[in-house]
Amino acid sequence: MAALANQLPIGLSIAAVLLLIALGLTFTFGQMGVVNMAHGEFIMVGAYTAYLLQGAVGGQSLLVALPVAFAVAGLLGLLLEWSLIRRFYGRPLDTLLLTWGVSLVLQQLARDVFGAPNVQVTAPAWLVGGVDVLGVRLPHNRVFITALAALCVLGVGLYLAKLPQGRRMRAVVQNRELAACSGIATGRVDRSTFLLGSGLAGVAGVALTLVGPVGPGLGTFYIVDAFLVVVAGGLGRLRGAVLAALALGFLNGYLEFWTDASLAKVLVFVAVIAFLQIRPQGMVALRGRSLG
Repeated sequence: MAALANQLPIGLSIAAVLLLIALGLTFTFGQMGVVNMAHGEFIMVGAYTAYLLQGAVGGQSLLVALPVAFAVAGLLGLLLEWSLIRRFYGRPLDTLLLTWGVSLVLQQLARDVFGAPNVQVTAPAWLVGGVDVLGVRLPHNRVFITALAALCVLGVGLYLAKLPQGRRMRAVVQNRELAACSGIATGRVDRSTFLLGSGLAGVAGVALTLVGPVGPGLGTFYIVDAFLVVVAGGLGRLRGAVLAALALGFLNGYLEFWTDASLAKVLVFVAVIAFLQIRPQGMVALRGRSLG
């Protein structure tokens, strides 16, 4: 029972990481139908941003890296959308092939600049160690990742609910044609969505530096799991992404405890497929009207 209890913070931290990664995808995929295989490389960009800043800033580099990584990855995503992706809207297979090629280019660029071996980002002293709560060990770094994910969800929720740009985004997700007929500049909304989604991927990259090394292939380890969260949660649904990340995080954490990492991935994938057979629209579906 003690071992099972100790898996709770591990499952929660896995869910937090998946949620940070999937937050950006859930809107770009749900709103524009873009299968962005380069999303993992935006995570890598955020992680390398933290690596570069640790030598320049020092002990507070992690806190500085969060907004800087958001800006760097967000602008890179905006450039990708403006230069390439906007020409392929309505062609999901073409966007998959396009962004897969971009991901390979970015990975090779990272190898040329930083080298092929992984590098390590040193966690600040206040994130080293942990605290015991009711007999359960809570590592400081995993608590920080969970809190960061909660703050990002809160920020995105307020953005969607309170700001005009967020309401326009929700309108385009629900019905692009009707939003365009209502006078919403859907192209501008797409660019702002890509900026937001790519920036959140950069923040996820900074968080991942607390749980492992940084390398050119960092994003490829998480991109499939992020798409699973998006599809299982429901396209373009923030609440669905939160629920799916929690479910997959805890399921993955406990399956790894009982089996091993490779088998756990397979079982999670099988569980998602079985769930989508029962509920293909995901946990939270878009509400609509139909004529009876």
